[in-house]
This record gives sequence, structure tokens and C-alpha cells, in this order.
Amino acid sequence: MTGERTSATRLIIEANRPRAIVHRRCRLEVVRGPDKGTSVDVDRSRIRLGTGAANDLVLTDRSVSRLHAEIELGEEGYRLRDLGSTNGTRIGQLRVQDVFMEPGTLLTLGHTEVRFDAAGDGAVTELDPEASFGRLVGDSVPMRTLYATLRRVAPTDVTVLLVGETGTGKDLAAEAILDASPRRDGPFVVVDCSSLMPTLVEAELFGHEQGAFTGATEARTGAFERADGGTIFLDEIGELPLDMQPKLLRVLESRQVRRIGAARPLSIDVRVIAATNRSLAAEVNRGTFRADLYYRLAVVELQMPPLRVRKGDIPLLVARMLEDAGHDPSELSQETIDELGRYAWPGNVRELRNFLERAVALADAAQSPEAMSAARSAAAPPVDPGEPFRTAKERATGAFERAYVEAILTRSGGNVARAARDAQMDRMYLHKLAQRYGLLRPRRAKR
Repeated sequence: MTGERTSATRLIIEANRPRAIVHRRCRLEVVRGPDKGTSVDVDRSRIRLGTGAANDLVLTDRSVSRLHAEIELGEEGYRLRDLGSTNGTRIGQLRVQDVFMEPGTLLTLGHTEVRFDAAGDGAVTELDPEASFGRLVGDSVPMRTLYATLRRVAPTDVTVLLVGETGTGKDLAAEAILDASPRRDGPFVVVDCSSLMPTLVEAELFGHEQGAFTGATEARTGAFERADGGTIFLDEIGELPLDMQPKLLRVLESRQVRRIGAARPLSIDVRVIAATNRSLAAEVNRGTFRADLYYRLAVVELQMPPLRVRKGDIPLLVARMLEDAGHDPSELSQETIDELGRYAWPGNVRELRNFLERAVALADAAQSPEAMSAARSAAAPPVDPGEPFRTAKERATGAFERAYVEAILTRSGGNVARAARDAQMDRMYLHKLAQRYGLLRPRRAKR
């Protein structure tokens, strides 16, 4: 666990450029516990252990969680993560949460001990030859690995779960899937689950009939109906209330939706893409996310690489962002670009974009990202520690929503449809936000 790490991958290089990546084959052998003698060989980049049937190593030990731990294979080595298990994951006497380990390590999960070993080369993954896919940009191995998978799943109707930190481009990946799919000309409905009021989630997703509840003065189609024949993007799916999850699961399994107050369900033809910045496996262990819904969403689960593991992509990202904004990439000096590569970018690509916009607008490219980050923190709204978290979050979210909606409506001259297209939002949802904050221009009465 200390010293120089053993690489868990090997690159195949052609013409001075990586062409493919080889992940080491790994062996997991149970050496103590109810499943002693059980062993599996796995040659994937991510290996999971637990009692759930979808794990690579399935255990029967009742002290082990359904999704207990995972091992990620990367250039830096073999990374072990506990997935919020009930009884924890141990190496020796240490309870570990996130650690690099070496082959030959003994892992303790509940009452079970597992030996982890490397067993030679495993699967070969061909890297995508391009340095971009849709609006995603990057020539690094993590991004070209991602493009290769996106290119394979895009033409299908398979459900995709995009997982990654805030600002890594999950929305751009969803758009890229759509644009490379047969559904590209169909509707694309975006639902931000984190912004829905708990009492209105069902109506927003599935719609309602007139008179179905107090305030339902007219019938309304839900997001799934509006996406019929196209794609629905469920952003921040980890924020979906627990009581709504079985209803969403039924829709995903039956491909039928029933409006609130309706007597019969409607059949729908919808491709589902979901995204989250949470570990849904950990949420399953905490009891805040249903395991069956997680498995239904994660038919293909894709990890969006954070910017700190692909800093070599920063020059490409900078050039593309400046060009999109109508600026010459040479406006930033090489010294500034080199400094960008030394910054950690906790806000990922989104933070980089914000930095560039401010640097160009204020002709302040010489200011470091750290200085700008500190200035933003200093200008952050005050926090009242005596205020409940949910109340504080709703207040901050409301302030952001109002400022953002006001800005995009001003830019579009009050045209809601155009503003929704520019902001890549569902038009009805934008209209609702504009009404909530009193930002819609009053209509002239007809004579």
C-alpha cells in the first residue's frame, strides 16, 4: 500500500500514440469465511465484490453488504474503494475507504477474507482514434476509452448511467449519445431531478389529468410522454425521492406511463440516459436508493474522468472553449496554459470554462486559477450554520435559478423557446421557473 505503485494497465503504442489499453487479469480467492475456496478471474477495469448477484465475486456471507467494495484498475495501480458497506472493508487491522493496494493483499469483508492477485494480461480495449466525440474534447487515454464505449452504445437503445463528479461533462456525454443515435431527430427531454419539488416529482415525470389533485386545473403531459419516440435524460438521478423510485422502475420495465388520475396507462417508446455525481452503489447500501432501480439504470455504467486525471487535455479544451466563444486561442500565453495544468481543478471542465470566460472578459489571463477560486469563495453568499441544510440549499438554489433564468431570458429577448434551446433545458420546465420567479413578460390582452 506504500511506495511505488504497480500499474494495473499496459498501453499498446503505435506511431507514438496509444492505440489500445490492456487491463491486467485479476484473481479473487476466498480464503476464509462461508465461501472459502471460491475464486474468480476477472479482466475488466472495474471489479465489484458483495452479496448482490451482479457482482464479479458473489459472496453469501450475511455480514457482507450487497454492493460492498470495488477495485478499479488504472495506470496508477489497483484502487480499492469501500462502497459505504455496513461492516466496512479492512486490510490487516486498518479499516480502509479508498486506497491503492498491491497484488497479494488480503481483504477482509465482514467475516470473509479474500486474497487479491494479478494473473497476467487480460482484456484489450481499443481506444477511439478521435480526439473528440460530440462536444466532448480530449485526446487522453481515459477520454478515448470513454469515446470508444459511447460510440458502441449510441446506436442502440440500451439504458446508460453516466457517473462522475460535478463539471465532468455528463450532460455533454448524453448529448453525444443522442447525436450519434437513430433517435437524434426525436425529442430530447431533460429532467433535473435535483430541482424538482418532492410533492411534484410524479406529476413532472408522468403527468396528470385535470382535477387529479388540488391545483390541477388542466391536464398536463409528463416528461416521459413528451419524450415518446426520443430520449429522456434524467440528470442527478441520485436525488430522486425514495418513494418515487418504485414508480420509475415500473415505467422502465413496462415502458408504460400512467398519468396521475388516469384510468389507463399509455405505452411509450423512450430511450433512457441517467446521470449522477453520487455513488449509487453506496446509496444502495445506505438504503436511500433501490438496488433494483440501480441495476435497471446501470445496464451500461460509464465513469466520466475528472479533469485532474487528464490534464494533458487542457490545451485542447482551452483552444476549443476560446474558439467557441469567438476568441483566438493565442490570447492565452503558453505560460498561462502551463499554469492551468498545475491546478487541481476541483470543479473540473466547468471550472476551467468559467476561468477562461472571466480571464478573457476581464483581460485578466495572468491571474492564476487559485487566485480566482479564492476570490469566488470570498464572494460566496454567507452561510448560517444554524439553518437546516435543506433550507439553506433551497435558498441558494433559488437564488441561482432566478439569476440564471433572468440572464438567459434577457439574452433571448424574452423568447422562452429560444432560451430553452440555448440553455439545453426543457421548455415547459423553463417556463415554470420563469413563472415561479415572476420573470415572464405579461401578455397583452386580445382586443
